[in-house]
Amino acid sequence: MRLGTLRLAAPGGPTPAATVAVRIDSDAVAVEIPGAVDVGALLAAPDWRERAASAGGPRRALADLEPWAWAPPVPRPSKIVCVGLNYRNHILEMGRDLPEHPTLFAKYPEALIGPYDPIVLPAHAADAVDWEGEVAVVVGATARRLDEAAAAAAIAGYAVLNDVTMRDYQYRTAQWLQGKTFEATTPFGPWLTVTDAPPAGELRTVVDDEQVQHTPVDDMVFGPAALVAYVSQILTLHPGDVIATGTPGGVGHARTPPRYLRPGHTLTTSVTGLGELRNDVVAEA
Repeated sequence: MRLGTLRLAAPGGPTPAATVAVRIDSDAVAVEIPGAVDVGALLAAPDWRERAASAGGPRRALADLEPWAWAPPVPRPSKIVCVGLNYRNHILEMGRDLPEHPTLFAKYPEALIGPYDPIVLPAHAADAVDWEGEVAVVVGATARRLDEAAAAAAIAGYAVLNDVTMRDYQYRTAQWLQGKTFEATTPFGPWLTVTDAPPAGELRTVVDDEQVQHTPVDDMVFGPAALVAYVSQILTLHPGDVIATGTPGGVGHARTPPRYLRPGHTLTTSVTGLGELRNDVVAEA
């Protein structure tokens, strides 16, 4: 089952656009889920699976939807916990040792954009903007001090995310947050794929027509259930919370010479079975 959040009007108006949660059926139709303004609100209901599966609201052909209609599946999660240095090949390219524990940092909801929204580069932070394709875990039940088996059961499913990073800001200090959560820079979606099995395919990141990342997602040091279990020892995870599981090798900052995103580029991020993000990179007006 796939669940998404649609905007009912184009973003950028005087008030935030209303949204609605949808189930995306195999016949390329989005079916509205009554009473759920987005996937995050839906996941807060204990019977969210049954409500989504049985929904019979208005239907919209996917082919008729404009790109702006797709919001992040969970537009405002209460937490976005990100994992650094979680792919073996990326750790090695950055010259580091494999970690004993996950490296965690935070991102805030203002950073999220839809799967086809533009990535807007502010003039004061446009010189070292890097790509980081990732698998996003979306929590489907309250998680507190869980073991791995219980943590796996608390996962609603998975989506695609790109942790677009301002490297110059990231490395101003030893703390990464300031380079990781610039407003309106993190594409997320295109939908939540509800599944009990972690992704088993490949992650790909493409800049224009050049593939820059291509890695099996099972190269993770810490898998999704292990990450949910670990984070749940620190704080309570709520339905709709997101864990970004880290990026593989191929980031621009690790290249010689370094390479970065520029206005005019198109950034495409995909994970086998989870869908594709496609975002134009533009300069801030």
